[in-house]
Amino acid sequence: MPRYYLTTPLYYVNAAPHLGHTYSTLVADTIRRFKKMEGYDAFLLTGTDEHGQKVERAAKAAGLSPQQFTDQVSSLFRESWRSLGVEFDGFIRTTSQSHHAAVRKIFEAVEKAGYIYKGNYTGQYCIVDELYASEAGPGDPCPECGRPTETVTEENYFFKLSAFQDRLLAYYQEHPDFIRPETRRNEVTAFVRGGLRDVSISRTTLKWGIPLPAASQGKSDAQHVFYVWFDALTGYLSGIGYGEEGESGEAFLFGNLWPADLHLVGKEILRFHAVYWPAFLMAAGLPLPRGIFAHGWLLFEEDKMSKSRGNVIQAEPIREVLGTDALRYFLLREIPFGQDGHFSYDALLGRYNADLANDLGNLVSRTLKMISRYFNGTIPYPSALAQRSEQDRKILELGEKTISRYRGCFDRFEFPAGLEAIWELIGAVNKYLVETEPWALAEKNTDDDRSRLATVLYTAAEAVRIATQLLAPVMPQATAKIWQQLGQTSDLSLLSLDDISRSPLATGEQIGKVEPVFPRLDKEKTIQKLIRLQEQAAQKSLPAKASEGAAAAQQATGEMIQLEDFLKLDLRTGEVRVAERVKGATKLLRLEVDIGTEVRQIVSGIAEAYSPEDLLGKKVVIIANLAPRKFRGIESNGMIVAASVGKDDRPVLATFTEDVPNGARLR
Repeated sequence: MPRYYLTTPLYYVNAAPHLGHTYSTLVADTIRRFKKMEGYDAFLLTGTDEHGQKVERAAKAAGLSPQQFTDQVSSLFRESWRSLGVEFDGFIRTTSQSHHAAVRKIFEAVEKAGYIYKGNYTGQYCIVDELYASEAGPGDPCPECGRPTETVTEENYFFKLSAFQDRLLAYYQEHPDFIRPETRRNEVTAFVRGGLRDVSISRTTLKWGIPLPAASQGKSDAQHVFYVWFDALTGYLSGIGYGEEGESGEAFLFGNLWPADLHLVGKEILRFHAVYWPAFLMAAGLPLPRGIFAHGWLLFEEDKMSKSRGNVIQAEPIREVLGTDALRYFLLREIPFGQDGHFSYDALLGRYNADLANDLGNLVSRTLKMISRYFNGTIPYPSALAQRSEQDRKILELGEKTISRYRGCFDRFEFPAGLEAIWELIGAVNKYLVETEPWALAEKNTDDDRSRLATVLYTAAEAVRIATQLLAPVMPQATAKIWQQLGQTSDLSLLSLDDISRSPLATGEQIGKVEPVFPRLDKEKTIQKLIRLQEQAAQKSLPAKASEGAAAAQQATGEMIQLEDFLKLDLRTGEVRVAERVKGATKLLRLEVDIGTEVRQIVSGIAEAYSPEDLLGKKVVIIANLAPRKFRGIESNGMIVAASVGKDDRPVLATFTEDVPNGARLR
């Protein structure tokens, strides 16, 4: 069997898993199941990224060692995926010794190839994004997230990323499907064309990380630990045995699985995967993954999920009330893969009742109940194909077309379109039953009517079989129940796409007990129950000490300043006249702020907290005497003043309850 290796992101252990993490993982699990249906020996790797300064600080705040802290949080991810029925084949933790060996091995290969050198760095560092902000000055915000940066000076090992600019651009052009969707490929290409700088791959100010091996000069550099991204990305190799010695099972896996067929990532970490990672692999002489797909964010209340915004949704309450398959179906049907998607309880219950309870559930229930009532629970014998009506043949033809459409859509990761094709079949069969009126045929009970009744119910049951097999990767638990009700004893998860066309429903077989798979739910009562359970889940989302550490991980530390230092700041009120997103940046907005005597252009990292429309006409506070800085090539003349709120340092703008003239100075 051909192999197919796919990965989720390695999730950072600064918070318990929420619905955003769940979305990535459930999509990956669906792809794995679909690829198995296509005949692949699919292997899914997931895991946790456990090093870095945020983890070190969180553990200290919780009164735990970093290892104890990561043990607690990593276990939550593993337990959550198992409770949701995710069939992962490997789970890598970056604190494992096998991973340490893999990181050192790839470093030594890159160093031997001449792409590593030692240097010194003094500049701004963003702890939240774990990146150096080389274009920022002291006191400037991070150009990616807008949060405060810290000034660091340290000896580092650097990777010659600049040497790979032309090679990366050529690779993108020669492999147009390497980065998907197209909009993300265009963003990455534009970033690389803008010029690449060498990147630090070690830290000396950090202890919680993997120590570097002895350097090529023959002396130990144990005071250096690997930069979190050089470390974490290597997890896609270590998780399948890279770095293992001999012919162990793990080493065998690496030899058979690499290169990965698909890295599934969120759009906010695409640059690391599409620029840094392929450059590291090129330098080490390793094959590049065949594809990287960046999906969008799952938004709740028009904003990305985060604890500080109070809009984190966890999967467990939904699983408890609706079942995992209802959530899986909603996420894949509702959200165009690659774009941002919106989650709401109202939309979730709407899909559940309309699509699952009414359409699918109703079709399965009434078809099988009529077979049970009119044919003693055995699949009836239909008329010969030549004797069937045009209505019958159209349903069978639509079934074949649905198989083809579904396969093409899922191969392109167009999940909503693939599911829509199945629902067109379900809708057509429901209409077919209304038009043919099998219950009326049963009442007449003539030989011709009896034959016609058998054909109608067999045709409907055959369509249910096709829909059930196609839906198996998306709703494995529910389809297994429907499969049993159809009287099938084979393992649905082992059947291939080819089996759908060549193995029609066998006649004369006894069906199973007919029970509702998706009972209709009262929308308002169910939403209230979900909200109540979410509130309870939020209180116990992390073990107590780990929760305390995560809460304190983002707390800034500072030093006392003199009044004279504060008075150097020229703080002015202003009114936002223009607000627009910065092209290619997910966190930056370009603002034009009227401060009375002039209109200032300011670039601010608040795009995740405020939409451009929210800001028009808003009174804000700016630092007016800040030296100009450039962000993504746009000059910023000042800084918007905002509070950092919550665990994710959500920016909240400083503003006024009274009318204050533009340009008024704050004292």
